[in-house]
Amino acid sequence: MVDVIEQVDPEHVAARLAEVRERIAAACARAGRDPGDVDVLVATKYVAADQVGRLVEAGLRLAGENRAQSLVEKVAQPGADALRWEFIGHLQSRKVADVLPHVDRIHSVSSDSVLGRLERHADLARPGLDVLIEVNVSGEEAKSGIAPDALPGVLERCAVPVAGLMTMPPHAEDPGDSRRWFAALRELADAHGLGVLSMGTTQDYEVAVEEGATVVRLGSVLVR
Repeated sequence: MVDVIEQVDPEHVAARLAEVRERIAAACARAGRDPGDVDVLVATKYVAADQVGRLVEAGLRLAGENRAQSLVEKVAQPGADALRWEFIGHLQSRKVADVLPHVDRIHSVSSDSVLGRLERHADLARPGLDVLIEVNVSGEEAKSGIAPDALPGVLERCAVPVAGLMTMPPHAEDPGDSRRWFAALRELADAHGLGVLSMGTTQDYEVAVEEGATVVRLGSVLVR
């Protein structure tokens, strides 16, 4: 159960964001990358709906929500229209129609049923919508995502533009243990000419950036 923050301090979040950007810049320097190529997405599952505007005050501009019902509630809040909203949680096919009108990107496409609903409900999508295919690069049974060798078929069947790939590596105490999975996702994306890599969360985002992440999905490191 996620412990939701009922009162966000914009100054505290802004300070955390500045520190995160410094760490991203250092990781980019180690990898010979431009820090401007990495977006910071705040995971809003940690934040009460009526606090969304305070994230904007803190300087955040990219938000991701995990649950369709929470997404609908949060995008309606004052100030929410200053954020670009993306869906980052496991997407059930029956929730596709609820999500489409509110997001510019879906990070978690990983089933034929979702692909079918994306095509069926294309008229509900925001202009310019694109998606990321979630790939289970580690083969962990408990994780969502397609197998890497299934990617060509999914790309062929997806009726919505595919911008890139997303993954969640197995839980690891040492962030370095996730490096091989991030590298594997980058190699898979490169092989298919896909430019967006959504990988890295609070515990391992610096390693993810070193391995090519273009979007890091951060929650507690920003808002707690």
